[in-house]
Amino acid sequence: MKQSSTKMLILGAGVTGLAAGWVSGLPVYEAEEAPGGICSSYYLRPGNKTRLHSPPDDGEAYRFEVGGGHWIFGGDALILQFIESLTPLKSYDRRSSVYFPDRGMFVPYPLQNNLKYLDPEIIEKALREMAGAAHNHRAQTMAEWLEANFGRTLYDLFFGPFHELYTAGLWKSIAPQDAYKSPVNLSLAIEGAFNHSRPVGYNTRFVYPAEGLNALTQRIASRSDIRYGKRVAQIDARRREVFFADGSGARYEQLLSTLPLNRMMDLTGLSVEAASGPSPSVLVINLGAHRGPTCPEDHWVYVPHSNCGFHRVGFYSNVDASFLPASARKARERVSIYVEKAFAEGQRPSSSEVSELSQHVVEQLQQWGWIAEVETIDPTWIDVAYTWSRPGSNWKQLALQTLEKQGIYPVGRYARWVFQGIADSIRDGLLAGAAASNAAYREITVSAS
Repeated sequence: MKQSSTKMLILGAGVTGLAAGWVSGLPVYEAEEAPGGICSSYYLRPGNKTRLHSPPDDGEAYRFEVGGGHWIFGGDALILQFIESLTPLKSYDRRSSVYFPDRGMFVPYPLQNNLKYLDPEIIEKALREMAGAAHNHRAQTMAEWLEANFGRTLYDLFFGPFHELYTAGLWKSIAPQDAYKSPVNLSLAIEGAFNHSRPVGYNTRFVYPAEGLNALTQRIASRSDIRYGKRVAQIDARRREVFFADGSGARYEQLLSTLPLNRMMDLTGLSVEAASGPSPSVLVINLGAHRGPTCPEDHWVYVPHSNCGFHRVGFYSNVDASFLPASARKARERVSIYVEKAFAEGQRPSSSEVSELSQHVVEQLQQWGWIAEVETIDPTWIDVAYTWSRPGSNWKQLALQTLEKQGIYPVGRYARWVFQGIADSIRDGLLAGAAASNAAYREITVSAS
């Protein structure tokens, strides 16, 4: 087996690994043949299944993303400045809704602050329940937290069925987390029951590279040492060796990992006395189509009920027309869409099941009038899409400590089992890469003296 050796290496060329490699100069080992991980764009010509990593010269292709819409929200000014030094950014104000198929009705997001769109009896019940809610901070599960904060009426109407789909059935057994995604404010709920509601939440404004995420990831990668086609098969933590699926390997003294925390525990064979955090997968169905007569103008829509259990539909081209083939951008007669359906861990559907699901998705969107004729459809699979925790579990802390004792340092969203956006993931990579390169420099200097 061919082996290389380095004091420190990086696993994964998603945005965190890319940033770490960019600032440190350390080698980055990536399973795929292109950078960016799930935060990367690709292009498909209508009627063609070949994914292109760069737009064709004539611009006649739909732009999609591997993991669905990844918009850049939050992030401190310096990180956004760093991103913009590599590629121009465009800024957008969020347009998002909840869609109730049985009523054919859109309610602006967040639902609890836009009650005026609902029936009067629902408004009355919802406000009374939210006013009397205990806002129970002792809620053990996500389901308990949702009902305690929003009341039974909104829980039954939206929060329950949506989170059943979003968490792949885990919502009654996982801990509440990321409460800022569904802000609870009775004053705003009352205001939104009778008047216009102000935007709230963590992503009311976001930015996106004018040339696509692939422009950002490729430009960081061009200044980095990326080894593509290096899918990790096993890690011998004791001997400090990484073995790749292609038969090659690499020795290291220290390792920066951006791979999902649960996968790293499996790859190293290390264990802790706690069950790992559950991690549902997501099937992302990208499609390009002619726009239907009732196609929303939203950037994304939350769906509590659908024919095959998808929970969110995003509209790339409603964010920016550059997601469409060049000849379709002015007329806006076509639309570039992503549809998300969550699956329990280890429940990946077969290729025939994916094809059948994709057809059901198309039929549903056509039935709703959101799309007409489909020009291209391309499913992608995200194996670890969400990172949940069990109530009272200390698995994450134990797993991180166990890996760190072996010289393996997890960094980034999935490696540290947290929710964060692209900007914060890049920040983590830059900090980790700078620390790693400084540590390596100090070791070389000490050895030389």
